[in-house]
Amino acid sequence: MKSLSARARRFWRLSLCVMLAGVLLWGMSACAKGERPALELTPERPLVWADYLGVNAHFLWFEPAQYRRQMDQLQALGLHWVRVDLHWDTIEPKQGVFRWDVLDPLMAEMERRGLQAEVYLVGSAPHASSAPAGSANPDQYPPRDPALYARSLVQLAQRYPKVVAWQVWNEPNLPAFWRPREDPAAYGRLLQASVQAMRSHAPGRQIVLGGMGYFSQMPTRGGALMVEELAKGGLFSLDVITAYHPYSLYPEGDDPHAMDFVQRARQGNAALRAAGAKDIWADEWGWSSYAGPKEEQPIIGDQGQADFVTRRLALMSALDYDKIFLFALSDLDQRAGARDRRYGLLDEAGNPKPVYVALQRLMTLTGPRLAPGKPPAFSGAPPGMVSIAWQRPDGRRLWLFWAAQAGQLQVQGLREAVLHDPLTGAKRVVGADGTIAVGTSLSVLEW
Repeated sequence: MKSLSARARRFWRLSLCVMLAGVLLWGMSACAKGERPALELTPERPLVWADYLGVNAHFLWFEPAQYRRQMDQLQALGLHWVRVDLHWDTIEPKQGVFRWDVLDPLMAEMERRGLQAEVYLVGSAPHASSAPAGSANPDQYPPRDPALYARSLVQLAQRYPKVVAWQVWNEPNLPAFWRPREDPAAYGRLLQASVQAMRSHAPGRQIVLGGMGYFSQMPTRGGALMVEELAKGGLFSLDVITAYHPYSLYPEGDDPHAMDFVQRARQGNAALRAAGAKDIWADEWGWSSYAGPKEEQPIIGDQGQADFVTRRLALMSALDYDKIFLFALSDLDQRAGARDRRYGLLDEAGNPKPVYVALQRLMTLTGPRLAPGKPPAFSGAPPGMVSIAWQRPDGRRLWLFWAAQAGQLQVQGLREAVLHDPLTGAKRVVGADGTIAVGTSLSVLEW
């Protein structure tokens, strides 16, 4: 890749340092006071849910009748963006022999419905893997020659010209997807080869950086950021969409008192923009409703999943992302681990889970389009209040809020205000005194 300018390199490094320092100082200040600081987010831009929110969909795990039911449920939400995984070792088991019998019906169904897709190709095919002989997981090693991967990506793109975006690998900053350890220089070569091949032989498609796990930290390299290393080699001269996966333990971050997700997203995205990123996608995020045994994520159950997803969605909608993809549309079967099996909006049979219902309630209340708004005048907010305001095209105003500790506040000068709870569907008219109960889950005030 071409070298980044010295000015851009300096700004990128400075911005990352500021980002990390800001997260640490915010967290230290909040902890010192024993409470989470209040946060009022002003949305970056108008919002159209259908363009902004998509879901990860594992369609090829299911029979056609099942994935058609999943598509029905997706479209019932008013959404049409999907991120679809293609495992190279499965769809091209022998060099040049693709499973068109499986792929063609899926792609035709998505096209018939007008679904917009980001498709990623991951997991080295047997003929291409760099894995040592006898490896138990040869697909988890990168291809020995980037040209082999680029050639297969082009063949897929040529066969399916309606696919909008093609993503080069998935989470290459994590050893589980790039054995024996993450290697930014090697991934950079794969990305460059893929971009060059696509631009030459399948022009017009959007190309997406392999979705980086978390904020692109590399675990075996002291937590260094892969995106920073790629930027040194000229990542932003390639004109690809930047994508990462901002998972965290809680909606506000790994440390909800510090709200580290919000700070990293704000300052990290600003650094990406300054370095040359034109589009930023958070193309995986979410929580599992699994019942155990415990695997990294806290056990939160079905209702906790609905609570966490709606709070995070409220936060992300007001931050500088061009597109976000919730993980995932459907629960999976026993081929996935206990945690990974239960990230879905739907259960395995395609029935809505509480998270789907809460999301549907929220999007029905907001309508398909929103403009940045202003919160009402209020006083007496409980500790750790989070506040985000929008306005609908019909002039109705919406105030999304919750707090670290339950309490109440008073709003002034509102008429015909209604308080909504997306988790339960409950709603009530706000009394003349303007007293509103504030909980730890998302509430929406409409007036």
